[in-house]
Amino acid sequence: AIIHETKTENVTSFAGVPSWMLVLLNRIMTETNKTSLFELWPNLEVYFHGGVNFEPYRDQYQKILPNSNFKYYEIYNASEGFFAIQDLNYSNDLLLMLDYGIFYEFIPMDTYGTSNQKIIRLADVELFKNYAIVITTNSGLWRYLIGDTVRFTSLKPYRIRVSGRTKHHINVFGEELMVENTDMAIAKTCTELNCEAKDYTVAPIFMKNKEKGAHEWMIEFKKKPENISIFEKLLDENLQSLNSDYEAKRYNSMTLNQLKINVGRENLFYDWLKEQDKLGGQHKIPRLSNQRDYLEQLKRMQEEIKN
Repeated sequence: AIIHETKTENVTSFAGVPSWMLVLLNRIMTETNKTSLFELWPNLEVYFHGGVNFEPYRDQYQKILPNSNFKYYEIYNASEGFFAIQDLNYSNDLLLMLDYGIFYEFIPMDTYGTSNQKIIRLADVELFKNYAIVITTNSGLWRYLIGDTVRFTSLKPYRIRVSGRTKHHINVFGEELMVENTDMAIAKTCTELNCEAKDYTVAPIFMKNKEKGAHEWMIEFKKKPENISIFEKLLDENLQSLNSDYEAKRYNSMTLNQLKINVGRENLFYDWLKEQDKLGGQHKIPRLSNQRDYLEQLKRMQEEIKN
């Protein structure tokens, strides 16, 4: 319906979650037999995105929007409130909006969910530490955990980057792995090996007997790497360079062995969302988990097709 309504219009901007917007844009290019969105909408200027990290999708967008003057702006909004905007052309940092009827507090992630958990004021936050956001709003929410984690990149003014979700991280072995780390690592690896990742999720391989732990990935590629073993090794190295805790656990494989990758079939994650009744822009793929439930469900669906 959206394609039918818009393909003859003078579309100049669009906004939405990158993963779902990409499904729509690829579909409209297929149906109109175009190789670039500018062939259909020559006056396109800007895409306002949010909801998930844009980096894993950037290369895919630049292929269907091959114009260096096209603008991308991130906004950080949710059902509970409008929190931050990208206010600078040259920076991906988000300006925290302090006059939108929201009172902010923060929980340092190194104490989150423990008996030592503490809530601090905005005035007490530190640069580059991960915090869970707690909000009180003039619409009636009281000390509400929205489920996101952020880190501050500036204190005057307050600028942030969304680093992940309180439920979506891995800290089984003390590696304190955040979605921001894995998003950046997979984007960097794909760029270096000229391939494209569509979706992914990660879970721990728990220590058993004398076996060491590891991280197991399920990745659905749009363009697969030529050698998955090389991709595996480079992804592991990039992850170490981005997260010193993960690097320490990987040193000489003392605690963690090299990560393991499963290559997902086409539309695996879409079919999983459909099975879970979670299709739509309000639902995101759980990137990281301290348990194996999501990964095992995906592996089961992968095997069912094979069989």
